[in-house]
Amino acid sequence: MKSGFCLVSRTGCRGLAGYSSTSAVATRSSSGGFFSWLTGEKSSSLPPLDFPLKDVTLAPPLPDYVEPGKTKITTLTNGLKIASETSANPASSIGLYVDSGSIYETPASYGATHLLERMAFKSTTNRSHLRIVREVEAIGGNVIASASREHMSYTYDALKSYVPQMVELLIDCVRNPAFLDWEVSEQVNKVRAEIAECSKNPLELLMEAIHSTGYAGPYGNSLLASESALNSLNSTVLEEFVAENYTASRMVLAASGVDHDKLLEYAEPLLSDLANVSRPSEPKPIYTGGDFRRQGDSGITHFALAFELSGGWVKDKDAMTLTVFQMLMGGGGSFSAGGPGKGMYSRLYLRVLNQHPQIQSFSAFNSIYNHTGLFGIQATTGSDFATNAIDIAVKELIAVATPGEVDQVQLDRAKQSTKAAILMNLESRMVASEDIGKQILTYGERKPIEHFLKAVDEVTAQDIAKTAQKLLSSPLTMASYGDVLHLPSYDAVSSRFHSK
Repeated sequence: MKSGFCLVSRTGCRGLAGYSSTSAVATRSSSGGFFSWLTGEKSSSLPPLDFPLKDVTLAPPLPDYVEPGKTKITTLTNGLKIASETSANPASSIGLYVDSGSIYETPASYGATHLLERMAFKSTTNRSHLRIVREVEAIGGNVIASASREHMSYTYDALKSYVPQMVELLIDCVRNPAFLDWEVSEQVNKVRAEIAECSKNPLELLMEAIHSTGYAGPYGNSLLASESALNSLNSTVLEEFVAENYTASRMVLAASGVDHDKLLEYAEPLLSDLANVSRPSEPKPIYTGGDFRRQGDSGITHFALAFELSGGWVKDKDAMTLTVFQMLMGGGGSFSAGGPGKGMYSRLYLRVLNQHPQIQSFSAFNSIYNHTGLFGIQATTGSDFATNAIDIAVKELIAVATPGEVDQVQLDRAKQSTKAAILMNLESRMVASEDIGKQILTYGERKPIEHFLKAVDEVTAQDIAKTAQKLLSSPLTMASYGDVLHLPSYDAVSSRFHSK
């Protein structure tokens, strides 16, 4: 339906309104012609913008404040939890979240998490892959699967009038995968191509290297399947991994924009018979630090320096301090268009990128898990400046660990940016349902957003310095790629953090 109704000023709608004239409101034909809106000539057929259009009823405006929906949680007899929150949004997002990821892989199942992510929403024992695609498309839905070191996420987003269909298809895809040999083989080939592509991405390569080098044991398991692992992955391995890890007490069905009683009505019959076998002991992070170097293209050097902060999300105050710390340090690329929203006022932008044109990118990063977290600086620079860039990274990390170095203006800006990022992310239905699911897997409940915003407000400059000191007291993890022949040794870099 074409309509000339517009909520902006009259001059802003003049051209568009020309398409909605009807015999009921047009008094004379236009003399301006079809392109009159472009030349500025006025059409005499336009009704005034305050003229009520026939048979058009405006929806009542929302109140100034809409009470956010409360998260309701129901635990089934087998231990599986179903959680939801309502919203005024006409769409909903439903996710099935599993306490399973690469840290649960064994030597026999290395790479299973990566392959399971690719096998999501493929054929089940009840549906072909083509039927799944057609059912999702028929209701204008969107399905996504993602894997992390600690969780698997399967999410379905569509209009809330289709919640019954969404719940049934989502649960079928997670509970009843067929793992057809030809589909597994096809996805193994795609994973192999993905690995080759990722090997050309220095940032992704370094982030994986930081984990595989910095941790011994399960947390060192890569999210990217290796070539050697792919050769032993098949449908049997996937079936055994799912049977062992996709158990009732390790799963949460979470929804945003869904009535809880309705969700329970649709989901409970499909989930109540899921077995709740005893889970294996939760893997413990063992951080050791270490050095990773891979020779690549000459002329450019990529490196990352990282440290561990134990505790992770279980110690949420420390985790929020680390998040503010990362926002405070900031950084980015030297070719960024800039602006307050792009890190122009962060410490690394002001003190490093603005001062050293030889550095192409320089930014802080963090990775926080349930019981551990990593924080560090990654950078890209010409190989002739790489040693200097490492010295600068060392200097910046030592500086922020020095009491009194961070002023209140910097800290307040970082805290406001952190709160803005949290609130804006939660405007997404998919992020909201993921937040519900993963918080319940971690805490057994969903803590209110005010809890985390309060934790951000309470971060002080002393907290930042103490957190930085804790980080620097852990062993250094150093990863580099590119022209690495002339970089200082691991011991030389590590000793700089402890020299008086």
